[in-house]
Amino acid sequence: MYNEGKVSIIVPVYNAENFLHRTVDSILAQTYENWELLLADDCSTDQSRDIMKSYTDERIHCFYCEKNSGPAGARNLALRKASGQYIAFLDADDFWLPQKLEKQISFMKKGNYPFSFTSYEFADANAVRSGTVAHAPERVGYQEILKSSTIAPSTAVLDRNQIDTELIYMPENVRLEDAATWMQIMKTGVVAYGLDEILTIYCRHKGAYSGNKLDAVWGKWKLYRNVEKFSFFKAAYYVCVNTWAAVIRRL
Repeated sequence: MYNEGKVSIIVPVYNAENFLHRTVDSILAQTYENWELLLADDCSTDQSRDIMKSYTDERIHCFYCEKNSGPAGARNLALRKASGQYIAFLDADDFWLPQKLEKQISFMKKGNYPFSFTSYEFADANAVRSGTVAHAPERVGYQEILKSSTIAPSTAVLDRNQIDTELIYMPENVRLEDAATWMQIMKTGVVAYGLDEILTIYCRHKGAYSGNKLDAVWGKWKLYRNVEKFSFFKAAYYVCVNTWAAVIRRL
């Protein structure tokens, strides 16, 4: 059904002209070469589309949202076009180290894992690495993901031979669409396995979705209340636990 061993890399793009070359170049530098890159532009108003079109590698495909849909909408557009067995996500301002896919796919094949993620290191907008690392735990299931959003989208890879593609589509109009997706997958019993090796660099900068801390807390509240349908007190508990985990991860 899917192209065996092929990795479909999904990158949502929105006004990423300052970072996009770095992100795409990190994919071109991968030692694992059986991949396709699906760039989905979410109605950028800068030069992002020109940068997307500047690449001539036949493995790179560009798609364009008809209206601004947020990162979930852009990712879902690309997912509908994906042909690979594996789905990997990468944000347009993050980047991978050269052996990221090779090591992660080998890790998944060895353990027959349906879902994996890696450790990552924080960096600034200029890709200057901070030395602060978010280490991947050995495994994360539904109960664990409620307490800590430890799986950064740019580290995740999912095997569509073991996970229904419909579960990978991200809910739109949800602030923490990645966490909501991991939850909907894990509620079926799927466990994500962590490769504790720094293979992704997570860049933080002004204007990033994850940069507004109050907005992030509010997003968690709506996720637990509106998506997971938790009671007031149960939602409050998990917001506190998850937010504290996020603080610790950045120390």
